[in-house]
Amino acid sequence: MTHTLGAPTHEARSTDTPRTTGVPEVREARRAPRTTQRGLLIGGMVAGPLFLGVATVQGLVREGFDFTRNAFSQLALGGPGWVQTINFVVTGALLLTGAFGLRRLLRGGAGERWVPVLIGVFGASFLAAAVFRADAGAGFPAGSPETGTLSGHGAVHMFSGMIGYLALCAAFVVLARPLAARGYRAWALASRLAPALVLAGFAASGSYVLAFTAGAGLGLCWLTAVTARLLAGTVTAERPGGTQDDGDHLG
Repeated sequence: MTHTLGAPTHEARSTDTPRTTGVPEVREARRAPRTTQRGLLIGGMVAGPLFLGVATVQGLVREGFDFTRNAFSQLALGGPGWVQTINFVVTGALLLTGAFGLRRLLRGGAGERWVPVLIGVFGASFLAAAVFRADAGAGFPAGSPETGTLSGHGAVHMFSGMIGYLALCAAFVVLARPLAARGYRAWALASRLAPALVLAGFAASGSYVLAFTAGAGLGLCWLTAVTARLLAGTVTAERPGGTQDDGDHLG
């Protein structure tokens, strides 16, 4: 009698055993896509500082380059121009990986559709800039005339850059929604204001090349900052017992 009543209990325990053995495997399966997402986002975060750093170093060492008169795009001209061409390609590729990372991060929430598309367009504009070089002018490369002529490839270079940065500015506006949804209200406000500063730099480029460089650099740096803010909030929320931090500040 006792044996008969105890049998089901023994069977129930034996059927429960396989459930616990699979827990580590389940955790690893969940951790893998998160690791991939972080890798993609970090790639996008590195893009801006890498591009600006490499271009700045070139500007310091290339003969005839003047930061007040020449744009970074012109560094792709001349013998050592291949360095800047590679810089464009690598930056574009990293921005595209960042776009895929943001698609994963924002899945199911605000900005899920348009942010990856707009950042993808921005990344593609760097690849186009690598193929269609800017025109010489303002004395660079060394020996070039002060006043250059607009060529076909130069026009495509300018047009792709314009489209790319307009897409980036639109992405900043759209990113304000997921930032606000996560409680980062100050970041959301700054993301809505950043496009005005970027476009102001572009508008002043005819008179001050440094204003153009500053506007373009600001766009790249703000994309890095916003991506880092979103990623940091996600990592905090994923920790055991962790909650999303109060992000109503820019610190």
